[in-house]
Amino acid sequence: MTDAAPRRGRGRPTRTQTEAGPATRDRILEAAREEFSERGYEKTSVRGIAKSAGVDSALVHHYFGTKEQVFEAAIEGAFAPVLGAPETLVEGSVEGVGERLTRFFLGIWENPTSRTPLLAIVRSAVNNDTAAAVFRRLVAAQVLRRIAGRLDVPDAELRAELAAAQLVGVAMLRYVIKVEPLASVDLERIVARVAPVVQGHLTNP
Repeated sequence: MTDAAPRRGRGRPTRTQTEAGPATRDRILEAAREEFSERGYEKTSVRGIAKSAGVDSALVHHYFGTKEQVFEAAIEGAFAPVLGAPETLVEGSVEGVGERLTRFFLGIWENPTSRTPLLAIVRSAVNNDTAAAVFRRLVAAQVLRRIAGRLDVPDAELRAELAAAQLVGVAMLRYVIKVEPLASVDLERIVARVAPVVQGHLTNP
């Protein structure tokens, strides 16, 4: 009788799994975005993500660690379009920065491809403290501080946060809660009214 094959330690991926490489990691991330989008943060599990991706849950832990870390990696990729916001501040005149930033931010929400993962992020952040902390950390580090760094005015960080609050509030009411008539009014009418407020937050004395 031959000896039984040695069992791998619990929670450790096999050599074959770890050799799967970037394609497997990307598949896990895509599965994570779908799971968080459909179920929200609380109801999503590492095991569910692994099952959706067709891998062992140990491999999810191997690449990303905890569920919180999986969430952060997943939303960072989905949040990528928003990361270009600070660059809109230096693309033209100071007088037009409010309109450029408003048009840029709402334009991302208008696009169904980028809107879907953003909806998942916002819904998870609203309903769960851990997801909210991850979202807040990402927004603060990747967007607000970079915007503030491009403003040559007093209280730059506060100004950036107030401008962001204005834009996020509009996005919440139009795309998440879908309050009428805001949800269906033409985007240009929204930009015309919101941009001057954003401009005031960023540049007015």
